[in-house]
Amino acid sequence: MAAQRTRRRIPEATVARLPIYLKLLSDQFDLGTTNISSEELAELGGVNAAKVRKDLSYLGSYGTRGVGYDVEFLIFQIKRELGLTHDWDVVIVGAGHLGKALAGYGGFGERGFPVGGVVDIDPEKLGTVVGGVRVRHVDQLTEIVQTREISIGVIATPGPAAQSAADALVAAGITSILNFAPTIITVPHGISVRKVDLAVELQILSYHEQRRLNARKVTKLQAVPGNGRRGASA
Repeated sequence: MAAQRTRRRIPEATVARLPIYLKLLSDQFDLGTTNISSEELAELGGVNAAKVRKDLSYLGSYGTRGVGYDVEFLIFQIKRELGLTHDWDVVIVGAGHLGKALAGYGGFGERGFPVGGVVDIDPEKLGTVVGGVRVRHVDQLTEIVQTREISIGVIATPGPAAQSAADALVAAGITSILNFAPTIITVPHGISVRKVDLAVELQILSYHEQRRLNARKVTKLQAVPGNGRRGASA
């Protein structure tokens, strides 16, 4: 019997684009769209059609010439690849302003990531309820993780406390961490970490704004009468 073909590993850059495709496809499905071409999806996503076709080929989806992709089935394929066919409870470390905002954000639960626990060390926060979840002491983190079978942790602490939070999450059995703290954390090999740094994102936006500003300055200079012309010869 022939050996079963091993599925290709999806590149990280493609994985990062799959949630974008999923959101766009879900929006189109809600609008009643049943089929979509790679060109249409590329235009919506701000990428080229060849890249879209390459990304979707990793899912085993190649579309049909003249018809495109079945939107509903493509949504299923992406959800399956991203592990979104069932919910993933998350636990949040830190019940400050950011932790409260994250716990109270209904979008997590709607997208399959309900908040299964919130922990802190501040006595004033312990016992309070944020996002429908009672804040418990970080010492109970392992109990929460094991009871609810949680594998994803979110760090919403100040920077100086982030490494301790990461250590506690790893010790509790967490294998994936989303870090909102403005610092780099160190974790053992095999632990997945994603960092959300709003300052970095703003700096990237400022780069684009500076380019636009410079372009406007150049345009104004070029519009000045006589600018750039050679002087009269003697």
